[in-house]
Amino acid sequence: MILGIGTDLANIDRIASTLDRFGDRFRHRVFTPVELAKAARRRDEAGTLAKRWAAKEACSKALGTGLAMGISWRDMAVSNLASGQPVMELTGWAADRLAAMTPPGHHAVVHVTLTDDHPWAQAFVVIEARPFVSQP
Repeated sequence: MILGIGTDLANIDRIASTLDRFGDRFRHRVFTPVELAKAARRRDEAGTLAKRWAAKEACSKALGTGLAMGISWRDMAVSNLASGQPVMELTGWAADRLAAMTPPGHHAVVHVTLTDDHPWAQAFVVIEARPFVSQP
């Protein structure tokens, strides 16, 4: 069953301007070390971070809270599987919120997809509850 859906559209040029203006203060307030390392390896750091910004916004919407109810930016982190597929890891208050909204007998799966076409970066997040399967 679907527990939540969120989407966000971020302007890459706006993220680039914020990086120029606030530098590491912005980077370390919003992004995890894994996210920053990924962006540092990319030719388009601002585009990479804009997609992750959008994913965090989309995730907070899928959690039904937005960013106003105590979720920290760094409680939501995007990394990639070896295949390149993005995955979202939740910690702190975001993980607590996810646990609270997951029905008994189910586990939550957070699906995330990212795309960009300069000057836009977009993310969709779907939170799904799957029943635990008992082994015979």
